[in-house]
Amino acid sequence: MGRLIYSVNTSLDGYVADEAGSFDWAAPDHEVHRAITDLLRPVGTHLYGRRVYDVMAFWETTDDDTPEMRDFAQLWKSVDKVVYSRTLTEPRSARTRIEREFNPDQVRALLADTDALIGGSELAGQALAAGLVDDVHCFIWPVMVGGGKRWLPDGVRCDLELVDMRKFPSGVVHVQYRTAR
Repeated sequence: MGRLIYSVNTSLDGYVADEAGSFDWAAPDHEVHRAITDLLRPVGTHLYGRRVYDVMAFWETTDDDTPEMRDFAQLWKSVDKVVYSRTLTEPRSARTRIEREFNPDQVRALLADTDALIGGSELAGQALAAGLVDDVHCFIWPVMVGGGKRWLPDGVRCDLELVDMRKFPSGVVHVQYRTAR
């Protein structure tokens, strides 16, 4: 059985974007970028909400030739992607399908064959509420933005066990939790 992984970049005060919708404070340096890529390397499918997909579709066409950018772009293009959106009509990337509604049973079936990443706080909240998420990886940035989009919606309750943590020279801290079952 595959694992469902929620990986998120968050400010110290718990936001993925500030009140203006910006997340420029979470631009990874080479070392953090490599760690994120290595985390995603064994994952076969990415599950995205519409807004996260709109940001991630950048990787389909980027021509940045730095090693970590090229590596991540190749990895992103090589995986299947499912986008949950009621309004998107056509995907902007290869290996992508659109689903109108998040369906926990479909995700369980998908996990029979592969590990999957889930991206987007609302979508991850639904997956956590359905008991689907196995691991939570938080990259905590040394900044407090004071408000904006939270990394999980209100009402999500889940007990976690700390598995690992790593501090980067940039001040970013990666913590990995496993959901307690």
